[in-house]
Amino acid sequence: MKKSIKWLSIIAIIGIFVYFISPTLFGSKKPEAEQRSSGSPFASKIPVSAVIVETKKVDDKINVTGSISPNESVELKSEISGRIEAIYFKEGGSVKKGDLLVSINDDELVAQLERLQYQQKLLSESEYRQSQLLAREAISQEEYDVALTELKTAGADLKLVEAQLAKTKLRAPFSGIIGLRFVSEGSYITPTQPIASLFSNDPAKVDFSIPGKYSSRVKVNDKIRFITEALDEYQIGRIYAIEPQVDPNTRTLRMRAVSPNKNNLLLPGQFARIELVFDSFEHAIMIPSEAVIPELGGHRVYVKKAGKAASQKIEIGLRTEREVEVISGLTPSDTLITSGVLQLRPGADVSVTLTN
Repeated sequence: MKKSIKWLSIIAIIGIFVYFISPTLFGSKKPEAEQRSSGSPFASKIPVSAVIVETKKVDDKINVTGSISPNESVELKSEISGRIEAIYFKEGGSVKKGDLLVSINDDELVAQLERLQYQQKLLSESEYRQSQLLAREAISQEEYDVALTELKTAGADLKLVEAQLAKTKLRAPFSGIIGLRFVSEGSYITPTQPIASLFSNDPAKVDFSIPGKYSSRVKVNDKIRFITEALDEYQIGRIYAIEPQVDPNTRTLRMRAVSPNKNNLLLPGQFARIELVFDSFEHAIMIPSEAVIPELGGHRVYVKKAGKAASQKIEIGLRTEREVEVISGLTPSDTLITSGVLQLRPGADVSVTLTN
């Protein structure tokens, strides 16, 4: 029994000795994955996509929505009640300022005007005779004053009827295009009943709002670009009025621009997509946002140098939906790695595929 235990101990010691000296005698063979990571000729390269850094013009801008408004618009209504005698405009037609649009029956007012004209003539002659008598001291000053007051009162009544008579003729307050009418000849109208709408669409106005944080970056005469659902090309406008306060409910700043509209392609009520450009940079370096790696205290990217990935710190500027401006850290012609950046380490071998 003791011999068996002794032989087992000797065999165990020999086994341990062979285990430790075998790498020295017969050499070691590292796993294939370890060989590749050690930089052997068989090490694999990481496939990545990259772009060549270039400069281009970029605008610092915001995109907002708005609507088209007419330069001038009014709902045409009569100032007095009466029966329409004639309508002189065509629906959808153009009119000029001062054109007669609608006439209302004025027979009663014309009769009142004639009566007051005769009365004024009689009172004028009476005032003249009274003034002659006053000059010869044949009447008192009080009697003459009564005659003069009657003459002036008649004159005031005459002007009142003339003003009412003028209201029976509805004229265009400005040049523009008349919309659909809601009355007919012979119908009785009141001051509350709309007759038609008149629009002046040249130039057109563009109403929109921007976030209040941009209030210090916009001013009168700044240009905008906008497009509507009915147009294929961008139109140019100019800001001419800005609300003097930020809306406390929406925290936005309202403003209004004006744009030429000689062909009347811009119609009131249309939806508009607006670009407001704050600044332009002719030679900006813009890179895809997916290439940027945020880190504590800044940002970095990977560039290809001598077939390997090299980490490069950058300083960024303005952002767009897909790109980021690089203020410093990159130069034109650098090969910027845009894919697989989170898997890379400085010095890693990369296989680059250039993309546009």
